[in-house]
Amino acid sequence: MDFNYTDNQKMIAQSIREFGEKYIRPFIMEWDESQHFPVEMFKKLGEIGAMGVLIPEEYGGAGLSYFEYVTVIDEISKIDPSIGLSVAAHNSLCSGHIMQFGNEEQKRKYLPKLATAEWIGAWGLTEPNTGSDAMNMSTLAVKDGDDWVLNGAKCWITHGISSNVAVVIARTGEKRDSHGMTAFVIEKTTPGFAGGRKENKLGMRASETTELLFDNCRVSNENVLGKVGDGFIQSMKVLDGGRISIAALGLGITRGAYEAALKYAKERQQFDQPISNFQGISFKLADMKTELEASELLIMQAADLKNRGEKVTLQSAMAKYYSSEVAVRVSTDAVQIFGGYGYTKDFPVEKFYRDSKLCTIGEGTSEIQKMVISREVLK
Repeated sequence: MDFNYTDNQKMIAQSIREFGEKYIRPFIMEWDESQHFPVEMFKKLGEIGAMGVLIPEEYGGAGLSYFEYVTVIDEISKIDPSIGLSVAAHNSLCSGHIMQFGNEEQKRKYLPKLATAEWIGAWGLTEPNTGSDAMNMSTLAVKDGDDWVLNGAKCWITHGISSNVAVVIARTGEKRDSHGMTAFVIEKTTPGFAGGRKENKLGMRASETTELLFDNCRVSNENVLGKVGDGFIQSMKVLDGGRISIAALGLGITRGAYEAALKYAKERQQFDQPISNFQGISFKLADMKTELEASELLIMQAADLKNRGEKVTLQSAMAKYYSSEVAVRVSTDAVQIFGGYGYTKDFPVEKFYRDSKLCTIGEGTSEIQKMVISREVLK
């Protein structure tokens, strides 16, 4: 494996940094305090290709690899993790599901609009009583002639209100049957389909998180993604890639918190010297840097396998598990290095601290990742 950034990755990283300084950084706390989801900013991200990184050029996307995709999520999340989260959900979940399992007509209908962020995408698997236990879902799709009628609710959905289209997994068979669920692509203007309550979150507050509600929502059989009954199997494959996204999100948080703490430790004077001179601080920085590098290596290993079309279940779970836990540890230590100032909103580390926890929960908790990892190694 080549550990150096390609010229393309360097160019993309620089482009994202410049974009972020102009269109994201000045508004971070404003969006965070008001929980504002900046749709127009995401459309600007679409203009530079960040909302269709993995979508092939023939469908209007950038047609890049997972290496470039990780770079995009990492660089955005280093500035504002909540924006990184939304970019990841749009790219890897909604667009990724259609790209991987949609037919040609579905791809040509939806991917060009998603690639440019003309449309914002959502993805619905989780329900109030079925988080990790997805096979016990209650949202039901009943066949009625050439249509399906959906009833139920999804929760913790990124872009549940602001999205234009969503990929939704509903039960079409018996509970706990891995072949009893089906994926549908549904436009938001469909009668009986609406966004619900918006969550008031600890962190990631500029990334919209809401319910999706279905009340006799009628969709055509043409809206089925892949085969009837394959929805759960498809979702697990989509989440393999999604875990790389969340790992990259955690990496960006780790990098942002570490760089802020390193800079502060060199500048902050106590007892007539920089606090970085004290072993208590320098050893924290040593641990932070080591874990950051280890996270990146695990992520790039998973990205490399994904690029080559190989099975990535184990590597993506390890990358997601380790990177998310590291993000929490590093952002916690960053607040500690800043001391009292780290507890205020005048410095960036308190937001990294709040945002980091989501990485250990979203797209499969750390406990679920351990289950996936142990199941793979015990085969």
